[in-house]
Amino acid sequence: MTGYKNIINKPEYNFINTNEHLGKHVILLGLAGSYAYGTNIESSDIDIRGITLNQKSDLIGLTQFEQYVDDNTDTVIYAFNKMVNLLLSCNPNTIELLGLAPDNYLYLNDIGKMLLDNKRLFLSKRAIQSFGGYADAQLRRLQNALARDTFPQSEKEQHIFNSVKNAMYSFNSSYKNFENGSLEIFIDRAVNPELETEIFVNAKLSHYPLRDYVSMWNTMSNVVKDYDKIGKRNKKKDDLHLNKHAMHLMRLFMMAIDILEKGEINTYREKEHELLMDIRFGKYQTDEGTFSDSFYDMMREYEKKLDYASKHTQLPDEPDFKSVQELVMTINERVISDEI
Repeated sequence: MTGYKNIINKPEYNFINTNEHLGKHVILLGLAGSYAYGTNIESSDIDIRGITLNQKSDLIGLTQFEQYVDDNTDTVIYAFNKMVNLLLSCNPNTIELLGLAPDNYLYLNDIGKMLLDNKRLFLSKRAIQSFGGYADAQLRRLQNALARDTFPQSEKEQHIFNSVKNAMYSFNSSYKNFENGSLEIFIDRAVNPELETEIFVNAKLSHYPLRDYVSMWNTMSNVVKDYDKIGKRNKKKDDLHLNKHAMHLMRLFMMAIDILEKGEINTYREKEHELLMDIRFGKYQTDEGTFSDSFYDMMREYEKKLDYASKHTQLPDEPDFKSVQELVMTINERVISDEI
């Protein structure tokens, strides 16, 4: 992976130097998406992710800044303090920025290197839920999207239930006022005469923030809508996307196992490159549009490996908050002292 370091010198990336939140405050820029995983093809877009320090006024003044997004270049640069919180949750989409191949870092200064040198501080058993939950949601979408025309209705309903249930796991951390048990979902005999089984909800909420309520229901509603797109596929176009999602499903398993077994963040999947590209190019998809038995056999093996790694990992239950805080204070003190 060479020849991409100069991309940020192109005119369309001038915002990195001119935006008041970026410029000298940027500590790290790296490739994201397929290029980061080593699974890019000729048509792959170049996505860039990065980290920029909060300004002095963000830290001890009244201004706030979380991230800069440039849609034209598919670039997202996170504020340092926000990135730290995302890393503490072992968020798959951000923790991968700490495990790129060396050549995939487009810019890295001494503070960025300090962050990379301390990346193990962010690793914990939280990765089990963050990676496992994300992979499970991907799997449910694939199963229903590829085989929903042949699944019995009750089995489709179970897939929807599992995905909604997984989405609900995050409610306790996302909504401060959410009490466990305030929302309960379950499957029972259908009231709708066109269905065999149906998902039901018991809701017990009082004096609850309307915006949080709407956000939770939108989360669950989007899952249901995703599964209800029966018979609306552009097969050729959708198969490309579905095989790509299947590839990323396996990649998530691989990354999660590395984190739990070895305490390593390995974003660039060099050893599994051939396997991942076979999945991406449809080797494991059948003529009927479903996945082959060998794909599901392989997936179950990875599920077993992940389950074993989850039960035997030496990672702590929670990240090393004290050490992370020391790191954050050390870095932010440099901002306040104008030493960047």
